[in-house]
Amino acid sequence: MKLYLDTANPALWVRSEGAPPLAGVTTNPTLIRRADYPVTLETYHHLLIKAGERGLSELMLQLPRKDPTEAHQWLATLLPTAIKAKTRLVIKLPCHADWLSVIEAVKTFECPILLTGLSNPMQLLWAKSLGVQYVAPYLGRLEDDGRDSWALVGACIACQQEGLKLVAASIRSEEALSRLIALGAYAATISPSLVERLIRDPLTDQAIRQFEADSQQSLASPAIP
Repeated sequence: MKLYLDTANPALWVRSEGAPPLAGVTTNPTLIRRADYPVTLETYHHLLIKAGERGLSELMLQLPRKDPTEAHQWLATLLPTAIKAKTRLVIKLPCHADWLSVIEAVKTFECPILLTGLSNPMQLLWAKSLGVQYVAPYLGRLEDDGRDSWALVGACIACQQEGLKLVAASIRSEEALSRLIALGAYAATISPSLVERLIRDPLTDQAIRQFEADSQQSLASPAIP
């Protein structure tokens, strides 16, 4: 399963020791504001350039408005920047019928599309019918709403056989990450804080301390005859 780092802060776009290679970075307007950037075309160019400097193979950027004309204008300048940065650009858009004109506008550029905020099976089937490449349900938000997020995850994974890939978002625990790996999810987005929490584990540290203690004690034991 691929891992994408979920942050718009380039200072955090680094691979921590003990973590697997990153497939890329995913952002949205909320994450961009959280990183103290304005949600502007200039910011998106800046992030693409930084992605190239960091050697990231992929950057997922979400268009902020349901304006197909603006989408054309932004992509006409962002795609050359992505090519120069040697970073694959994936455009994120809300999984909502109000955004259909923007989805169709982005498709004319043959740019990969991820529909985000997927929340139910009807939306999944709609996304599949549009021929987009990725869908992203927010597992944490679904759970907060009392829904069975894993039923939707299973449906998304079934659709992967026909080319629509699951990029599970809002991952809050190691248990959720384990289940996604076991079920065969294509990818998940994960916060830098969760990465740092999971690259070390108290049980592993405890085992290492036991190994070290036993090794030291063995040195004090009589030699083998």
